[in-house]
Amino acid sequence: MASSMHCKSIIGRCTVGLRRVNDLKVAACTSWMQHRPLSTKFPEFKNNPQLQSHDQIYKFSLENPDQFWSTLARSRLQWSKDFDTVKDCDIIKGHIKWFLGGQLNASVNCVDRHLDTLGDSTALIWEKDEPGTEEHVSYRQLSQMVNRISNMLKKHGVKKGDRVAIYLPTSPVAIASMLACARIGAVHSVVFAGFSAEALAGRIEDAKAETVITADEGVRGGRKIPLKKVVDESVSKCPSVKRVFVYRRTGMGTLGKNDFSLDDEMAKESDVCDPELMESEDFLFMLYTSGSTGKPKGIAHSTAGYLLYAMMTQKHVFDYKVGERFGCVADIGWITGHSYVVYGPLLNGATTVLFESRYWEMTERLKLEHMYLSPTALRMLLKEGDNFVTKYDRSSLRKLGCVGEPLNREAFEWYRDVVGGGRCDVIDTWWQTETGGICITPRPSEQGAPILPGMPMRPFYGIAPALVDQKGEEVTGNDVKGALCIKSVWPGMARTIYGDHQWFLNTYYTPYPGYYFSGDGARRTKSGYYQITGRMDDVLNVSGHRLGTAEIEDVLDDQEEVAESAVVGYPHDIKGEGIYAFVVLKGEHDMPLDKLANELRGMVKTRISSFAQPDMILFAPGLPKTRSGKIMRRILRKVAANKPDELGDTSTLFDPSVVDAIVEKHEEVYGKKQ
Repeated sequence: MASSMHCKSIIGRCTVGLRRVNDLKVAACTSWMQHRPLSTKFPEFKNNPQLQSHDQIYKFSLENPDQFWSTLARSRLQWSKDFDTVKDCDIIKGHIKWFLGGQLNASVNCVDRHLDTLGDSTALIWEKDEPGTEEHVSYRQLSQMVNRISNMLKKHGVKKGDRVAIYLPTSPVAIASMLACARIGAVHSVVFAGFSAEALAGRIEDAKAETVITADEGVRGGRKIPLKKVVDESVSKCPSVKRVFVYRRTGMGTLGKNDFSLDDEMAKESDVCDPELMESEDFLFMLYTSGSTGKPKGIAHSTAGYLLYAMMTQKHVFDYKVGERFGCVADIGWITGHSYVVYGPLLNGATTVLFESRYWEMTERLKLEHMYLSPTALRMLLKEGDNFVTKYDRSSLRKLGCVGEPLNREAFEWYRDVVGGGRCDVIDTWWQTETGGICITPRPSEQGAPILPGMPMRPFYGIAPALVDQKGEEVTGNDVKGALCIKSVWPGMARTIYGDHQWFLNTYYTPYPGYYFSGDGARRTKSGYYQITGRMDDVLNVSGHRLGTAEIEDVLDDQEEVAESAVVGYPHDIKGEGIYAFVVLKGEHDMPLDKLANELRGMVKTRISSFAQPDMILFAPGLPKTRSGKIMRRILRKVAANKPDELGDTSTLFDPSVVDAIVEKHEEVYGKKQ
């Protein structure tokens, strides 16, 4: 996307600038665009003159969901048996079922059905950590791997409905293991291969998994990670585990009593395995996400609904075209890796890149058309400077995606103008583990529709967002804020928390009856676009004023010397809650810190209000982040509240040592009493 976006019509010229957008011009431009072609077409609706624009199809998806989703399910998925009931849903009760009576298999849809036309095409490119190495796996080779692992699992007693824990780095074997579970009807539970032994053990035990698939070691940034050692420690606490399959990544380590060499066991098996017929609502996988209580939640997704939604969003959000190389740099241990490294791309017959290192060199060498990463990764890359990016050829890139925490304006503009050279759409997406796929996103839309910084903007087909106030009433109109809920049902929705459906209902459906509650807050702009303001538990109440932490962070991050920031509340004798900002600088800085702090406060005062100014600003060496890049704000709240003895478990942090550095800096600057 160029540094300013233009659309011409008889009413004049609409320009979306780098910083501020005239809402009236955008509205006029949007009205004109309602009759422009879709950013990604629907072959299913090409002969229907009433379904040719984005607005028409979006409206149809909400008013006729049964017809919309059933048409796409029959067109885009391969069924062994057609479904007879499109949906059986009651959002008030959290009762969600789709495509009842239908039977299919996920591995068949991801691999088998492509063999005749794409068998020799590349399915996976494994971009290894070792410089200059890559491995290409065709759809035919992937099929052989999946079938061998499927037969191996069956031989060792794994059956339909069993849970299989996968603790592997992103690699062809990891993807084949996921699809092998799907092929035989086992439920895979992928755990990020960076979690501690304690965290892994908790997930294995909660799932009651009897089987674990791991590797001897992982490799990241040149460092070897002793995965098997972690698994051994975990399994010693998990009496449910009967067998551990170990993939040789580096060739290190020995096998124990219940261990099997995955490579050797695969080699013994046939590369033909009949797929299990799965009911639409049979579980495909469970994936653990952090719970507010500290206990991880095993979010369970069904087969048919999840597959359709992952497929649809990967195709229409990114305008994916067959033959393109799709680079989602997420780990398979997270939902982004499930939906946009594995299932979405493979369902669409894509070439998907499995990433271990080196963003821009890889982009040049592999000629990627798509890049999908996190705001945290962007801010880290931004700190390295433009030359780190511009020395590589990025002309192949067509779409630049982002997922995770809200993307601040500076990172958006850097991504668009430096990484994309002003040519590419920046697609800042909002969704969750529980939604299964992208829910709010600038694309799809009309061709050339404006994309504004700092917001995901438009709901995806079938998604009806609602902003709800503290009384549980929907807030209508534009230029309003509220709890971000969804009042429609869609196929990709999670079905339960494994083993605790009441917890599922209490978390997502009880807070606002008749709505799915995301836990996030949002603003609907004057032009009707959606902007995420942050987690509802990240909302501050300062002297009676409610503030989203993301709003303040967005201002702080716009200062040219700031790399990133995190804002939390702390107890304040007068205001009830004070504002504490942890700020990380890009590196060398010319301005004295006290002057910089005053400038930051002034920016917040100018762009939000005087009551939004941080009471305390700490220039920190870094922020406590999980290995997926999310900021662990509960730790920062404890530091701000002078409770360093109550920090809790920090084993899942990427760099636990940064916590000690922050505590030391806080005590140095502010002392132990505020």
